[in-house]
Amino acid sequence: MRIAIVGAGGVGGYFGAKLARAGESVVMLARGAHRDAIVRDGLQVRSAVDGDFTVKVDAVQSLAGQPPVDMALFCVKSFDTRVAAEALRPVLGPATGVVSLQNGVDNEEILDEVLGPGRALGGAAFVFSTIASPGVIAHTLLGRIVFGELDGRLSERATRLRDALARAGVPVELSTDVRRVLWEKYLLISAQAGTTALARVPIGVIRETPETWRMYRQIVEELSALARASGVTLTADVVDTIMKGAAALAPTAYSSLHHDLVLDRPLELEALHGHAVRLGERFGVPTPTVFAVYAALKPHATGSRG
Repeated sequence: MRIAIVGAGGVGGYFGAKLARAGESVVMLARGAHRDAIVRDGLQVRSAVDGDFTVKVDAVQSLAGQPPVDMALFCVKSFDTRVAAEALRPVLGPATGVVSLQNGVDNEEILDEVLGPGRALGGAAFVFSTIASPGVIAHTLLGRIVFGELDGRLSERATRLRDALARAGVPVELSTDVRRVLWEKYLLISAQAGTTALARVPIGVIRETPETWRMYRQIVEELSALARASGVTLTADVVDTIMKGAAALAPTAYSSLHHDLVLDRPLELEALHGHAVRLGERFGVPTPTVFAVYAALKPHATGSRG
């Protein structure tokens, strides 16, 4: 397959490197010093799971003039979705699918709004990876993808991408209920992001602090109520399941939101907690804990203290 990676950061860089190493035709939309280093030295991955490796990959600052792609992995921060979607237009063929591996549950709607109905597929990447330095991806934990068509069908394009990811050694699942998958991840990542960013401590300390661990659970409970109000079917024990997963995370785990906060970068606050607050207002579902997180982090949302 020819696959575009839109956003060559921790998520896109890691999965794009594995696909390229397996022989897939990969083009990465990257920028600045990171792109320059990839072009010069290749994309380096330092992985606690896969070991260290370097691949040569086509990294470009514009997709204009590039051949069409079969699929795209869309991995930019949620606040860049509209701009990055426009940048993808030059390589869209008639059946090109765009798999969002972003945080949040409404990116697919934005992609279809910008690129046309039927383009977006939902996806969830379960991975801890970051840009360690220009051209270098540090991968510390996990590395699984679950994705699927929003209407639940098993399409040819989705099946081909699943097979390409599997050949690349990526644990992958093609889901017929991807909206549920997106919401389950949303519950976990919103609680993990909100508490680690607000308390400025890793999950191990949060678990050892009863009040903060209770706050973590309350975020999950409020979001599970929102999911049901939105028409998404979750299991009756979803809160306990999410908390069990959180209890198993490495004690040193933070979140990308915490990482961006301490570096004074823009936050994905609107896609996570802001979206939940707005849904709560729309459906009349109380979200006091989520609102507290949102309000406390709002002054930092644009980075550099606004």
